[in-house]
Amino acid sequence: MKSAESCYYHLDVEVCPERVGQVGRILAAHLRLWDLEHLVGSVCQGTEALLRAIDEHATDKQTVIEMWWNGQHLITAIAEHDRDLRLDRELGNCLAWIAAVSDGWGCCATGTGAKVIWFSRRARACEGAPLIPGPPGPTLREVRQLPCGGPAFAGPENRASGVLVNT
Repeated sequence: MKSAESCYYHLDVEVCPERVGQVGRILAAHLRLWDLEHLVGSVCQGTEALLRAIDEHATDKQTVIEMWWNGQHLITAIAEHDRDLRLDRELGNCLAWIAAVSDGWGCCATGTGAKVIWFSRRARACEGAPLIPGPPGPTLREVRQLPCGGPAFAGPENRASGVLVNT
């Protein structure tokens, strides 16, 4: 598995039933090229499900698909340009399935009116364990010397001594 080299892939697609399977095969080929064969099933199934829903419900069939691999996570994003497509109604089942099989997912709007639906997968199954937060770092509570002249906002008592107390 490639761990240090980041990868990116961009694909413009006009969605139709014949293209859905073809797009899945294209994405699978790139994942295999990036040594991420174990992610092929979930990534291609999620992407194909979204494309089928867009084909069924959207009037604007133009979509953009992007995949980013950063060495730890693979992020797949699908942008559709139909302003009238309701995510909660038309894509609700797809999004529920994506939420169940991905490590993270979301949706955001762009300035052009497009909606971007993304989901991510971790590279290794062992990385799926919940992260345990570490203890907070120590806080800095010390006296620091002011630079020459001191700041204009220092009070007269601090300007005279040249010391600023950081609380």
